Amino acid sequence: MEKKLVNPWKWQDEFGFSQAVAVTAAERVLYCAGQTSIDADGKVAHAGDMAGQINAALDNLETVLAAAGMSLSNVVRLNYYTPDVDLFFANQSVLAKRLAKAGCRPASTLLGVARLAFPELLIEIEATAVR
Repeated sequence: MEKKLVNPWKWQDEFGFSQAVAVTAAERVLYCAGQTSIDADGKVAHAGDMAGQINAALDNLETVLAAAGMSLSNVVRLNYYTPDVDLFFANQSVLAKRLAKAGCRPASTLLGVARLAFPELLIEIEATAVR
């Protein structure tokens, strides 16, 4: 499999995402449900803490990816849903550092939404991965 980042501009580099990711010769595609800051017992963790919720959602995403034999380095698309876009941007560096460490520079979309499944949730991260 080969991944090629497609970035006709440079501004997105500051945010750690790509405008597009071209994939050739992939043998498997994994579509992940949105991951949030929900613990193993189904309870919301880090209420009111966007950075904590971003890390927990990424931890959960990494758990799902590992169960499928993949890692963040396999992710080619991430969609973010949040009821507070400004709070997301204030904590975006937490996300960017985790993704950079994993060598993950996916195509991404950020959507402001009225609310998520539980009112205490601040972020939901949906992924597509390839291998």
